[in-house]
Amino acid sequence: MSTTANKTLILAEHDGRSLSEGVYHAVAAAAFWNQPVELLVLGHDANSIAQAAATIQGVSRVIYSDSTAFAHTLAEDAAKLISQLGRDYSVILAAHSAFSRNILPRAAALLDVAMISDVLEIQANQTYVRAVYAGNIYTTVQSSDTLQILTIHSSRFPQAARTQAPAEIDTIAALPATPASRWVSEFRSQSERPPLSSAKVVISGGRSLGSAEHFEQILAPLASKLGAALGATRAAVDAGFAPNDIQVGQTGVTVAPELYIAVGVSGAVQHTYGMKDSKVVVAINQDPDAPIFQVADYGLVGDLFEVVPSLTASIQSQP
Repeated sequence: MSTTANKTLILAEHDGRSLSEGVYHAVAAAAFWNQPVELLVLGHDANSIAQAAATIQGVSRVIYSDSTAFAHTLAEDAAKLISQLGRDYSVILAAHSAFSRNILPRAAALLDVAMISDVLEIQANQTYVRAVYAGNIYTTVQSSDTLQILTIHSSRFPQAARTQAPAEIDTIAALPATPASRWVSEFRSQSERPPLSSAKVVISGGRSLGSAEHFEQILAPLASKLGAALGATRAAVDAGFAPNDIQVGQTGVTVAPELYIAVGVSGAVQHTYGMKDSKVVVAINQDPDAPIFQVADYGLVGDLFEVVPSLTASIQSQP
């Protein structure tokens, strides 16, 4: 397979209302190649999303595919369209998320090129640094493909700014929907708290909280006072204490807030991989030997059922 242009295509994730924060990080990462950057927006009646994408500094063009098939995007449909567009690019990338890692490997297979996931650093000569073994080992890989397809670890790259001179928006037709799969339903938890992936303060709870009731009773008041998002460890999610969409870790959401408070979190490598880029980490745990203290800037050894309510009571509510 050969490409015909030195351009970069970014798959833009959105929820129908706004772009994912990861899109801005992906645009900043794409600046490495010093070539035109185009954004692909898939959706239905999502003109506002395409217009928002056009205002990101560094984007030269937005490609908007408006189709009822993309009202609830299936990976098969998205990958098929990307494989048709891919021959016009030398790089296709996205922020590493459940959305992109469901689509881009399929597109890479259709284009018969390698897929490089969760890149921490982009180097010259199509060389990338990525983590393995839950971030304990960094590896350097080089791809010889003429088309590079990768996802980037958002917290390792800055955010692109907005511009007052929007890029052009081109609308293209979608390909026929695949008959092999169909969208059935979805459930979205509604919350007044900030989105986990972009929150400046995150409070995460572990299995030590004991129950879903304690998870909410202990952590929610502190989150409200700090204007924080709630997160959870995989163990807490598996135990039914918290919903899957707030799981922080290698198999969940990767966060890098200004403040991360780990409550009753042991510090398994699967979890710390998803939060170790946080600016300040505070750990509260009754076990002084818990691994979480190795990545924490501040640690408090104590009973979380006493410490957290006391801490909450001492904090003045956010205006």
